[in-house]
Amino acid sequence: MLKMADNTELLTGIGAITTLEKADDVFRQFMDDTQYGKMSRISTPDVRIKIANAIRICRPESVFINSGSEADRQYIRKLSLDKGEENPLAMADHTIHFDLAKEQGRIVDRTFYIADPEEHISSLANRMDRPTAAELIQTHLSGIMADMTMIVGFYMRGPVGSPVSNPALEITSSAYVSHSAEILYRNAFDDFDAQVADLGHFFTNVHSEGFNRDEDLPDARVLMDRKFQTTFSWKCTYAGNTLLLKKGNHRFAVDKAVYQGQGKELAEHMFITGIQGPGNRVTWFAGAAPSGCGKTTTAMAGTWFVGDDLAQMWIAEDQTIRSINPECGIFGIVEDVNREGDPMLIDALRNPGCEVIWSNVLIDDQQIPHWVGNNEPHPDCGINFQGKWEKGMTDSNGKAIPLSHPNARCTLASTALKNFSDESENRNGVITRVFTYSGRDADTMPPVWVAKSSDHGVVIGASIVSAATATEVGATGIKRAPWANAPFIPGALGDYMDAQFRFFGNPDIAMTHRPVMAGLNYFLTHEARGGDSKKLLGEKRDVKVWLSWLERYAHNEVSAIETPIGNLPEFGDLRDLFNGIIGKTYDQELYTKQFSLYTSNIIGRIELQETAYAKEENIPQRLFDILSEQKTGLEKLRERFGEIITPDQLTKA
Repeated sequence: MLKMADNTELLTGIGAITTLEKADDVFRQFMDDTQYGKMSRISTPDVRIKIANAIRICRPESVFINSGSEADRQYIRKLSLDKGEENPLAMADHTIHFDLAKEQGRIVDRTFYIADPEEHISSLANRMDRPTAAELIQTHLSGIMADMTMIVGFYMRGPVGSPVSNPALEITSSAYVSHSAEILYRNAFDDFDAQVADLGHFFTNVHSEGFNRDEDLPDARVLMDRKFQTTFSWKCTYAGNTLLLKKGNHRFAVDKAVYQGQGKELAEHMFITGIQGPGNRVTWFAGAAPSGCGKTTTAMAGTWFVGDDLAQMWIAEDQTIRSINPECGIFGIVEDVNREGDPMLIDALRNPGCEVIWSNVLIDDQQIPHWVGNNEPHPDCGINFQGKWEKGMTDSNGKAIPLSHPNARCTLASTALKNFSDESENRNGVITRVFTYSGRDADTMPPVWVAKSSDHGVVIGASIVSAATATEVGATGIKRAPWANAPFIPGALGDYMDAQFRFFGNPDIAMTHRPVMAGLNYFLTHEARGGDSKKLLGEKRDVKVWLSWLERYAHNEVSAIETPIGNLPEFGDLRDLFNGIIGKTYDQELYTKQFSLYTSNIIGRIELQETAYAKEENIPQRLFDILSEQKTGLEKLRERFGEIITPDQLTKA
């Protein structure tokens, strides 16, 4: 169990502001009458004291209270431009932000959980003891905002009034971070006190970019204090390290679900999208994938869009699983975003009327952004993430420098999308029937398969394996990515896995709404199925078919082939869906390549999971039992049919 707030909170311990009277003295010292007046509208004692301590430690020149008014939003936009954190582009309301060349992703090696000796921290994370953390915070945050303006924002991670939304403070000296927060989250200044009172908690985030210099990056840190739900970040600007409302607070939401949710709540690294079925029926999906593995593309493939990155879910009183998006915008990777695969996102990005913050793309001399894989003509020169760029440039190792970074991003409001759903702001969430899990898997799993039961579905999530992406600085090779949430699981993996089994197998879920849990794999290659090309064995638009098949499966309208790893689609159903959904001919030969089981590859992945989880403490035995059952079933089929087992052979079996 995670014990909350049983020792000294670091902000208070370092700032030494413990009373409302002293907090008010700090506000009067650092705020003009206008900002003091806005601050006076926030009455929750703990909120006021935390803000006062952040001011006392960081010592800004002034403090700006962001009330969410249009005037305040315009002030933040202008401040970001004046500071040079963003620069205007040719299209109205479009700006460009560049992170430091060596900070183009999450700085995993400098990200730590603040932990007391008795605390269990995920084996996949870094820990730091409380005294060391206190010393680092004192050293690096003390006075870091001198000559700067501190911006204090009050947000809801989720619709106001939802039982799983989380109030959060974003305290930063970066106008770019604050501007991003205004696009990605719901400013809840007017509702903040009431929401904190109703929900009984709030998250606190303190960040400063400092001088924003390359030489400071070794000292950059992201620290997360689980017991007091507070994050600290300094000397960095990439939003994954600094917009702490996002992945920093997602970690706290995971903790809350695991240790307080009692099997009725989860916080996941998932998109939420609605797929339209026959008769205008809409079935809601949530799906996990590591960053850079097609999560945004999948969300956009839906008929109705709610979110592309994070999901909070709970079992409601009507015995359904409900999901909300804690965000209301998109911080999306743009590499390979193009009109063919992502038409609605391209419409928002390339047409006027939508506010967009671009990051780490190439900007040409006409102030127009360009990126790898947009299938548009590219300039021969411009400014990108590492400075001036010309076609053919190489780095110090002779490697070609791409015109945009693989982790280049766009930040925009979800309302800009043509398939945006008003259900995004429904505090009761959407009834969610289908849950998917995927990664960058070039050679093992088929494009789609369905778990035999909720327990088997949890194992699909626990067994995600994916090629590393550019979202983490220095990450390479193939790695395990449990539930695509592993970097954001603070506690023991065994605790998190137990919460998954308890949630999806909860008897409070009505039989008519039991979850359909499935694996997806868009990255299977020709080479892995007997060809000589590393090209994908399929197209981006095929995603719509895999989702449509799952939608029909959830309503018992398609058949399936039973296998040891789960249920596979039958050829006839897919053929009809390919033709009807995307107007594409789908033949038996491609079907056989995609859905044959390459048994040694799959068994190898199973054994990888068995070995890795055997090293963890308190992993539920159910995981090992299911993996063993799958392996035994595959070995029996291999003895009968050989190494490669086709769908026809599986049907006979």
